[in-house]
Order: sequence, then structure tokens, then C-alpha cells
Amino acid sequence: MSEILVVDDEPGIRELMREILEEEGYEVRMAENGVAARNALDAKTPDLVLLDIWMPDVDGVTLLKEWKSQGRLTMPVVMMSGHGSVHTAVEATRLGAFDYLEKPISYKHLLETVRKAMDSRRARPTTSGNLDLLGQSEAIRRLTQRLNLAISAGLPVLLQTHLGAGEEIIVQFLTPPNAASIRVDQPSVLADRPADLLAQAKGGMIFVPDLSILSNMQQRGLALLIARRNEFSVRVVVASPHPLPQLLAQGRLTQELHDQLIHAVVDLPPLQSRREDIPALAERVLEDAFVRLLIPPRRFSAAALKTLSSHDWPGNLAELDALAGRLALEPGEGLIETGTVETMLGIVHAIESPLGIDLMLHLPLKDARDAFEKAYLEALLAQCGWAMSKTAERAGLDRTNLYRKVKQLGIETPGREKE
Repeated sequence: MSEILVVDDEPGIRELMREILEEEGYEVRMAENGVAARNALDAKTPDLVLLDIWMPDVDGVTLLKEWKSQGRLTMPVVMMSGHGSVHTAVEATRLGAFDYLEKPISYKHLLETVRKAMDSRRARPTTSGNLDLLGQSEAIRRLTQRLNLAISAGLPVLLQTHLGAGEEIIVQFLTPPNAASIRVDQPSVLADRPADLLAQAKGGMIFVPDLSILSNMQQRGLALLIARRNEFSVRVVVASPHPLPQLLAQGRLTQELHDQLIHAVVDLPPLQSRREDIPALAERVLEDAFVRLLIPPRRFSAAALKTLSSHDWPGNLAELDALAGRLALEPGEGLIETGTVETMLGIVHAIESPLGIDLMLHLPLKDARDAFEKAYLEALLAQCGWAMSKTAERAGLDRTNLYRKVKQLGIETPGREKE
């Protein structure tokens, strides 16, 4: 059953509306002023709000502004007033009100407006799918919530991106179902024909992939596009690898565009800040790679997944996807082990020795070479059980030369060395 919240300071009007609406099968809650309306919305979001403009504590327009700025305007709001004016109606509609009713409200007009508002809620597209392709961590849940708040408030979205982090997934998510999605890869069109973009994307999405490369003229076109987006029911998403304040301070961003975008900045977190997402994402992209290549699938070992999770992923999802494609082409069967993953990632483990390379950098070359040879031969002798013949064979030396090196480098052998 659909629920309607009636907000009006006149008890007689509240009761009359409740009787009419309940007779039509709606569930009705009532609030006698602005404070009660806030509390009612905190308790539960209704399907529709009938909101009086003139109330003694907080006026309806102020409440409408407040809900919009908080991203809570997720339901249609119909404004009501006994002291109406064209200016008030226009202002309320501009702020996001569905319609405006002037008191006294006729029975027929009330029910007709309520029906249209309810129909708009059911028909209004929201998003396409979810952000599972980015992960399911708390960071992605917060990202989803932030994007939904920006949508419900009717704001353009400034996506603070990182290389390969998956902004295309965000754009797909924010595009209304079955609607057009236009990616502006040629920024010149913003300066030349911004209105054409709005017409082409009507009811859908316009995505500008890099704010930082736009000229002043292109930024003016984007500002115009953002200002007129509601006329065409278009969502606007702009990505930037640099923070807005930085671009503004460097003179690379106009003040007008900064002010239009600053209220809906959404950060797309990089993989290294949400490592808990990496194992599931790695398994998914690997499976996708095998499916694309029509190759029998393989999986990562637990140790390999741990290695992937500890990698910093400077290229984010794009780097992970590229790795999966390369691994899918590797010959072999069974689990993909850590060694294969480390080779692909270029991970090189330092040789453990009594004297590491980093500790030799202050030495002259001859001393560093002697230190390395000593560490190398000590480790090899220990591994060979101090058997000189076996050590000489492993080191590629004859036994006489090995004896000379051991003596020259001052290597102490445990008791009488083995043959």
C-alpha cells in the first residue's frame, strides 16, 4: 500500500485529506509542522509528501531545500498553499517539487495530482544494475550511497578518478535503464554544440571523461549543459584525475564550473584502499578472460590470491584485467600459483644473505664484490652441508679455486670441512 505524508498546520485540512486519501486506499501519516515533518521523514520515507508552504515554525520551501541538499528528495513532493503566487510555484518546482496545489483544493484535483505523482514515482528510472563489478566492500557500499544521494538531489556528479579505477562502471550504473549514454571524447563539441548533446542524450546520460583537459570555452559549454540538464532530464557525470580546488588554484578551472560541481564530488576509491575486494575481483576477471578466449578455466591458489591482495595495483581494475588476460594465455593446468603471478607482476624477491645489497651501496666496488662473494659462498656452503666438492660444482668453480676463495675471504668453516 502506498503511503502519503500530509504536512499542514491546520488540523481540519489534515483530517479532511486523510479521510479522502484513505478512502482511495492510501496509507496516511500526518505532521502538524516542520519539526514533525522532519521526524516523520527520519522514521520512514513515504511514497509521496503533500507539503504546506506556510507553517509557523519552518516553511515548506525551506524543508524542500533542506531535503534536496541532504539527498533525501527521493519521493515526489506536492506543495500546497492558500497564498499562492506564480513565483512561489516556479521556485518550488525549480527546487524539485513535483507539482503545486493552491488551496482550497478540490477533491478531484487532489486525487488527480496524487495519482500522477504516484505514477511518476513508479515510472521514474533510477539506475542500471549495481556496482558489484567494482567490489562489495564497505567503501563500495558508501560509494553507491553517495551516488544515489547525488541522483536523488538532481545534482551533476564530479567523479574524482584514479587511473583505470572503473569510471565506465559508474557511468553505466548512473545511466537510466534503456536510456542514451553519450561519452564526450571530443571536447570541442562542448564549446560548439552543447545543446546538441542535450538533445541527443534526452532522458539519459552525458559523460565528460577528463575535466582537466578542457579549455575555458569548453568549460563554459559544459557549464551551460549542466545548467540546462533538467530541461532534458539528463544526468551529467564529469571525471577528473585532479581535485577541483587544485584545478581552480592553478587557473585551469572556471569559478562557475567549480561552483556547479563542488557539491557532488564523489571519490572512486583505488584498489589499494580496499584490498578486501581484490580476491573476488581477481577470480571474476580471470573467469571472464577464459570465457572470452574459449579456454577451459583455471583458478588462483589461495597463496596466489594473497599475493594479488598485497600488490598495490597502480593501474587498478585495468591492470588487474590485463593481468587476467595474460594469465589466461599461459600454458598449464590446475591452479595458478604464486610464482606465476609474481612473474607476471614483476615481483623479485631479494636474496636473503648476511649482508644485503642495500647495505653494500656505501662500499667501493671491490669491497662490495668481496662482501657479496663471501655472503654467497657462506650461504652455498651451508646449503651443501659444507661439502667442498659439492659446493665447488654448484658454484662452477674447481675445488682448488674454492679453497683459495674461502681462505682469501676469511670464511670460517665449522671444524674440518667435508670433501
